[in-house]
Amino acid sequence: MGVMIIGTGHTKFGRLNESLYDLIIAAGREALEDAKIEAKQIGGIFVGNYSGGGFNNQEHLAPWAIEINPELRFKPCTRIENACASGSAAIKAAKNAIEAGEMDFALVIGVEKMTTLDTKGVTKVLAMASYWPEEGAKGMTFPGLFAQFALGYKEKYKITDEKFRESLAKVSAKNHTNGKYNPLAQMGKELSCYDILNLPDEKNPIIAEPLRLYDCSLVSDGAAAVVLSKEEFAKDLKDELVEISALIHTTDYLPLSKRYNWEFTAGKKAVMQAYEKARITVEDVDFAEVHDCFTIAEILAYEALGFAKDGEGYKLLDEGLVYPDGKWPVNVSGGLKAKGHPVGATGVSMAVLATRQLLGKAIGIQLKDCEIGVTFNIGGSAASNYVLVLKRVC
Repeated sequence: MGVMIIGTGHTKFGRLNESLYDLIIAAGREALEDAKIEAKQIGGIFVGNYSGGGFNNQEHLAPWAIEINPELRFKPCTRIENACASGSAAIKAAKNAIEAGEMDFALVIGVEKMTTLDTKGVTKVLAMASYWPEEGAKGMTFPGLFAQFALGYKEKYKITDEKFRESLAKVSAKNHTNGKYNPLAQMGKELSCYDILNLPDEKNPIIAEPLRLYDCSLVSDGAAAVVLSKEEFAKDLKDELVEISALIHTTDYLPLSKRYNWEFTAGKKAVMQAYEKARITVEDVDFAEVHDCFTIAEILAYEALGFAKDGEGYKLLDEGLVYPDGKWPVNVSGGLKAKGHPVGATGVSMAVLATRQLLGKAIGIQLKDCEIGVTFNIGGSAASNYVLVLKRVC
């Protein structure tokens, strides 16, 4: 029995006036409308949210989803947290419930409202997704953790400082340029890597050596939603469908000190399992939305997905393979870097973007003749890893 995505919703990402509660309602209603089903048909609601308590003083969040429509009253509503992969975790829980026969239709909403806090407050809340005794409590931030990946990768593969900084700038420039075409993106501007490299230090300061401001994703508000359905019901509702062919979750040690700092080890395993489950190879992938919370993360994602050999991910940027006209377009939405990264919403946002891309209704750049898309979503410093393979079926 296949599970299909039959409805999608996506708010704008950015520094928004809407509340956490408004965002849930907006994304959920749009997804239900797109699915063309009545709210009473929904068997359960799954809300992906990292820290409603930390950002908004609202821990018990899932019941608010009933406000989307009165017919949702008495439906089971559950909040799911797995750091920046909370959205993907919510999709997986909903998919599992459908496959178990507990419901025919499920509504999944990913949401975060981060801009209620200043930079110091956001940094503290996000740091709670690290291994607190060894990392957060010692002053380690997420820019600091991913700087460890950057330093480890550069040292492992003997990349010069100049080449490494150029490669990171190419990721940033690509995603800012792609974001220019996404009407829901937090920011977007056509840039070259040299535009970034030539910025004065005061406009592109070092955040955590070697990562600079332009290497870091944004503090964002936003929500996204999908409606999932059993295949048999989906075919009665839609002529063109997107199937969840695989959704794999792997977990690694929480402390980064117990893992390699030059690769997403558990992410690679998730990708291998997802390709096997979906019965595809990397050559079948038409595009990917990946977790570029920091520019080094996108390069590591290239290697995890098998687009490049270990230590050669940065070369894909030189070869043009990850641009919109390349073999494996990556983050044509602008990615977390430009689209925005409301952490609990990110995994669902990726699924929405990939689904609409496959249906020829892209938010932003529309690629040609896409049949298979992949999302790669990580939580924390890649302790939690989710890979979603989506296929267009008719």
